[in-house]
Amino acid sequence: MNRTGYSSLFLDYVAQTSDAPMMLEVVKAQGCTMYDPQGKPYLDLIAGISVSNMGHSHPAIVEAVKQQAEQYMHVMVYGEFVESPQVKYAEWISKHFHGGQHAVFFVNSGSEAIETALKLAKRVTGRSSIISFENAYHGATHGALSIGGDEERKNAFRPLVPGNISLPFNNTEALSLIDENVAAVVIEPVQGEAGVIPADKTYLQTLRKICTEKGVLLVFDECQSGFGRTGAMFASQYYDVQPDITTLGKALGGGMPLGAVVAPKHLLDSFQSSPVLGHITTFGGHPVCCAAGLAAAQLISPELLQGVKQKEQLFLDLLKHESIVEVRTAGLLIAVEFKDATTNFEVIKQMIERGIITDWFLYADHSLRIAPPLIISEEEIKFACLSLIEILDKIKY
Repeated sequence: MNRTGYSSLFLDYVAQTSDAPMMLEVVKAQGCTMYDPQGKPYLDLIAGISVSNMGHSHPAIVEAVKQQAEQYMHVMVYGEFVESPQVKYAEWISKHFHGGQHAVFFVNSGSEAIETALKLAKRVTGRSSIISFENAYHGATHGALSIGGDEERKNAFRPLVPGNISLPFNNTEALSLIDENVAAVVIEPVQGEAGVIPADKTYLQTLRKICTEKGVLLVFDECQSGFGRTGAMFASQYYDVQPDITTLGKALGGGMPLGAVVAPKHLLDSFQSSPVLGHITTFGGHPVCCAAGLAAAQLISPELLQGVKQKEQLFLDLLKHESIVEVRTAGLLIAVEFKDATTNFEVIKQMIERGIITDWFLYADHSLRIAPPLIISEEEIKFACLSLIEILDKIKY
């Protein structure tokens, strides 16, 4: 790939987390398309990893950012000043959760939301153990990594936060290990980095029942599955399971950095005392980010959610090839599994050459990630799928 513009400076001054960065320089992004310095378009099938649900540079989101930036940006955000963007967005989010008055604690990312949820669960219950699941991904910060489900990713950073118990996912018998020593069970309704593995509905409902019986807080990590990605506003609505705590990130900010914990108000009030300011953040709930997030959230209509399921089916109809082992979907969170990682990475490489951006999963590198903006058109889906099938026809292993 041609290296122009800022590419060499990027390698000199920006820390990379792999030895083979993609090196795609983006100078503009609009809708589902990104452009490089030569003007070449790239169809974005990952949306910044399930972030840009409304596509890039949506006029309503851009206008909300402009208007809020003109009024004020950072003042102080952790619950002392009254800032209308926070209040409006918290109200919008809370209305989508049932079972009493819910409040929102804004942070900067999904990982921070997990850290907040862990502290909240321990503070409320007075217990120290956390249960999570094999192949789970909850973020890269210390506590989030500690409850992650991949030992290889943990080993380089030990010792981690103690007290975590990892259970097999979708295994009802293993839920018997939940007892009165557990503060919280943290689970993804759809495991993302495992390669799109949805939880079984009866399994989650059984988990809810056990947590209630044992006085354990149930935490849903909806950072990837929230805001219409699965075809429901939140995956908990599909499963008909109400968690005690929900963590949000990724699409929450409409393309701006934002995370949040949603929980009943009386639980979050525990941060007010013993000690005072029990959890704080300098930039969490930044007014510009909240304005952008609310503008994006308000674009999610029943018609858009219905369209997500229709587009999911179109992907399933078109992604048929002898080299594809399986296609797993949860709305527009899609994993295309191949026989090995070699095939997958060759597909990713050739898709980029054709102007289509895809990715792989941290715990399933033999599977192709597809998580496009929810506004992707049927024509764009057909182009992407036809290109993928043509590439598979040419690959010989």
